[in-house]
Amino acid sequence: MKKKKILIITPVKHIQNFIKTLKIHFNIKIFENPTREELDKIIHNFEIIFTNPNMSMVRIDENLIKKGNRLKAICTASTGTNHIDLEYAHKKKIKVISLRKQTHIINKISSTAEHALALMMTSIRNIPQSIKSVKNDKWDYRPFIGRQVNQLKVGVVGYGRLGRIFTNLVSPLAKDVLIYEKNKKVSLNTKKKFVSLDYLIKNSDIISLHIHADKSNLNFINKTKLDKMKKNVLLVNTSRGEIINENHLVNFLKKNNETCYATDVISSEIEKKFNSPIMKEFKKNSRIIITPHIGGMTKEAQEIAYNSVVKILIKKLNQ
Repeated sequence: MKKKKILIITPVKHIQNFIKTLKIHFNIKIFENPTREELDKIIHNFEIIFTNPNMSMVRIDENLIKKGNRLKAICTASTGTNHIDLEYAHKKKIKVISLRKQTHIINKISSTAEHALALMMTSIRNIPQSIKSVKNDKWDYRPFIGRQVNQLKVGVVGYGRLGRIFTNLVSPLAKDVLIYEKNKKVSLNTKKKFVSLDYLIKNSDIISLHIHADKSNLNFINKTKLDKMKKNVLLVNTSRGEIINENHLVNFLKKNNETCYATDVISSEIEKKFNSPIMKEFKKNSRIIITPHIGGMTKEAQEIAYNSVVKILIKKLNQ
């Protein structure tokens, strides 16, 4: 049987066994991080495109899918799929393969929740600013006096896989952990402290977001919710940039000079990341920390995710 052609537009050469497995089943072409113009010219040659939201300048949207008139599948080694036009792909009967519902696989991956904890600790202890100070030959703790976690209440918004892992990581450290989960059935299987979203927002010193960027959650954090938060709140986001109205957040940060924002994601990350309101504010505001979507980017997580999703791809195409 003739091998299908797969185009890989995200870095994969460093992932053990990944390319070896692909070569058995597909004719592969690796074109790391192409521009939209470059991809437009070649997409029609391939039956499969392999992408990832962490390292791509291109959203797999309706126009690109139309140009990929041979496409049979779009594959991403992620749980998030907001970098793909799912509705149009399904309309064209193109299989979209992700790790969204592969709980037996993603339960092995704790990297993003660990990163949320790292962002939290980095921010409340002013670590980036203090390091920069030492590099400038200064040795003064006073500008970098932080917070002590065992005196703080941590709010966890979303008690799915990552919310649960983060809760387990932060619980031994925090004074109290408040959890909001819109699926009421979730609270029946645990003795954790579930509260209303309004209560969590008003009473948390730190709020960590662990929700999907589906239509119901776009601009989930907006002016109405921000205005209810403590004026020295730390907001941590390892979900997606689109769940926060960044214009509202920037205004809130400007009004409250003790508020901090630590994020691994920004809005319009695929195509317009440097036009993001929070990215622009970041360049002049030391109370914002941004990392380049590295939450799931550990050696272990990538090997599990990428090699697992390829096995799913092969199985789906053979059905």
